[in-house]
Amino acid sequence: MAKPEQEVTLLEEDYVSDSVDHRGIPAGKSSTGGWRSSFFIIGVEVAERFAYFGIASNLITYLTGPLGKSTATAAVNVNTWSGTASILPILGAFVADAYLGRYRTILAASFIYIIGLGLLTLSSFLIIMGLSEKRNDVSAKHSFWVNILFFCSLYLVAIGQGGHKPCVQAFGADQFDSGDSKERVSRGSFFNWWFLSLSGGIALSIIVVVYVQDNVSWALGFGIPCLFMVMALALFFLGRKTYRYPKGDRKEKNTFARIGRVFVVAYKNRRLSLTHSGSGQGLLEDGSSEKCRGRLEFLAKALISGEGGVEPCNGRDVEDAMALVRLIPIWITSVVSTIPYAQYATFFTKQGVTVDRQILPGLEIPPASFQALIGISIFISVPTYERVFLSLARLITKKPSGITMLQRIGAGMVLSSFNMVVAALVEMKRLETAKEYGLVDKPDATVPMSIWWFVPQYLLLGMIDVFSLVGTQEFFYDQVPTELRSIGLALSLSAMGLSSFLSGFLITVINWATGRNGGDSWFNTNLNRAHVDYFYWLLAAFTVVGFFAFLIFSRLYVYRRVDQE
Repeated sequence: MAKPEQEVTLLEEDYVSDSVDHRGIPAGKSSTGGWRSSFFIIGVEVAERFAYFGIASNLITYLTGPLGKSTATAAVNVNTWSGTASILPILGAFVADAYLGRYRTILAASFIYIIGLGLLTLSSFLIIMGLSEKRNDVSAKHSFWVNILFFCSLYLVAIGQGGHKPCVQAFGADQFDSGDSKERVSRGSFFNWWFLSLSGGIALSIIVVVYVQDNVSWALGFGIPCLFMVMALALFFLGRKTYRYPKGDRKEKNTFARIGRVFVVAYKNRRLSLTHSGSGQGLLEDGSSEKCRGRLEFLAKALISGEGGVEPCNGRDVEDAMALVRLIPIWITSVVSTIPYAQYATFFTKQGVTVDRQILPGLEIPPASFQALIGISIFISVPTYERVFLSLARLITKKPSGITMLQRIGAGMVLSSFNMVVAALVEMKRLETAKEYGLVDKPDATVPMSIWWFVPQYLLLGMIDVFSLVGTQEFFYDQVPTELRSIGLALSLSAMGLSSFLSGFLITVINWATGRNGGDSWFNTNLNRAHVDYFYWLLAAFTVVGFFAFLIFSRLYVYRRVDQE
């Protein structure tokens, strides 16, 4: 059995630097790439995140306000949409890695993104004009079609984000050559500073766009993100001559085909023994022997020349297939542990509506704007992590990376569980205050409790991002085959997407179970009669279970590359 978090060395000849500049000159002989190129790409992502969170952060308020949805229905709609937006990157990454390439996929996705935002702005303008609120039959048809337009445009945004998100980040990391030791260290820092920078765009969006939506106009509030997405596309195109691009013509066959063939050949050879096969035994005596034994021995049978003239796979193909299989348990536990993250854009925001939001005399903050605290926390946490935490970790562990990627993810899971405990305690305090002042049946009354009580749970979300979210993105990018790095990042995003779907499913089931027979649902539209605190305790328990499962799988995990040490 492999030792805990064992490292596996790749042969030098396995690495092939295949990046070129816009003129076709190899990356090693060109001045392109590096931090100069990444600054363009980071700028693009900042603008894109500004646009996305301009829609996502206050969506539940729009659904429960102008569209008149109940709290539970709106929360499910938000979770379903955000889940779809996080799952679709798998499809976008597949298109990029198998067909179009990252650069062309980013361009195509940006156009879809802009169309979706434009139609979203139009739909909100039509609602403002009163087409959806009149009572005659003609206007009823208008109401139906305006709602259809709204949700279609919303999911166009999700499709655009699905192609944009995994490819931009992978394209940014591609600007650093993994075969160069100095650039490899820079790539590790890139993920941290990438996240710090885009958090600035998110915080600005939450402060500015949410204020415009709540106090000026929803149409203008959706139009500003559209404008920023146009700026993102222009900036990305402006830096095209500074980028490094993967070569379009690869000598080997399609990556999906060659890895898929490993599973087919291994299945055909399932009755053969590695130990007693001459060809298989010879291959097991090379540098890949340890990782081929034990838990993934089935796939190692693809190395054997089978009966009936079955041609064996080469060692690299088998290793790549094993790398993907080893990621599955880590991905599953990540899904469970990120369910709490889906709550800040739904219940955290709705709770904020009920309390005293005055932060200065005469100045009341929109509840969704409190999400800017996540960005502030990230601004503090990333430099602290880079300059203080990692320095101490290197002194203790004697590793250049300080801690492994899996240890970083695990720390984020612990923080996630703790955050749900904090959120549950704060909600218990809010309910007690409402009861004390006789406001249980007065949902429109302001509970005399300051919104500052919610500060810790928002700040913890920023810390969770720095440890868990960034760690997961770097881990999946690093551990997948080189040609599938867009897929790797899409897998990390899909964990959040699936967790949003699971959150929506839990809300639907719990709302039905607790609200039937005239009972008060945990998610009663009157939050003073609801029990969101029970839901938070349930999520805290889920994350604890997910963390212990993660500990087991991480100790069995075998890293694909040596750079962790």
